[in-house]
Amino acid sequence: MGTGVRDPEENAFLRRRLARRFATYDTDGDGFVERADFEAAVARLGTAFGREPGCAALGRVRELSLGLWAHLVANADLDGDGRITEEEYATAFTAGALVTPASFDGAYRPFLDALMDVVDGDGDGRLTRDEQVRWTGALMGLPATDAREVFGRLDTDGDGLIGRDDLLESIRAYYFDDDPHGPGGWLLGPLDD
Repeated sequence: MGTGVRDPEENAFLRRRLARRFATYDTDGDGFVERADFEAAVARLGTAFGREPGCAALGRVRELSLGLWAHLVANADLDGDGRITEEEYATAFTAGALVTPASFDGAYRPFLDALMDVVDGDGDGRLTRDEQVRWTGALMGLPATDAREVFGRLDTDGDGLIGRDDLLESIRAYYFDDDPHGPGGWLLGPLDD
């Protein structure tokens, strides 16, 4: 795993991963990440799982999502216009301003725990293929075919379920492991060349 401070110009795989992650934040596809993208994504998640806007579990996801937005805009909005471009996002990430291997668990585990409270229907800490497809589609716009493929790659024991720790490890690998065949290499679907 890398250090978190890397030059995307020297690493085409990292560049493609950052571009893909940016696209999952930019839920309206206008080329900018804005607070409204986060608000709309949480609303879609609630709809996908039949959660009312006042639901406590969905409220926690909203709170953490807007906290992520505040962190992104504080660290990546280089021109101060209240929105983030792909270049600003990549620059901040590679400078270690957004997340590093050392800060990863503190930043991502609470969000994943809150997300699981919304999407894990039986509360067993594991997701079915349908739950994975619905949450990734609602929150990040991941196409269902890609989400099913991601699920198959994460379900390494073939039991039809993926656990929160497996999901957390694949997210960590997405950001910090430069192996395109590793657990994070396909986390958000195929990467554009």
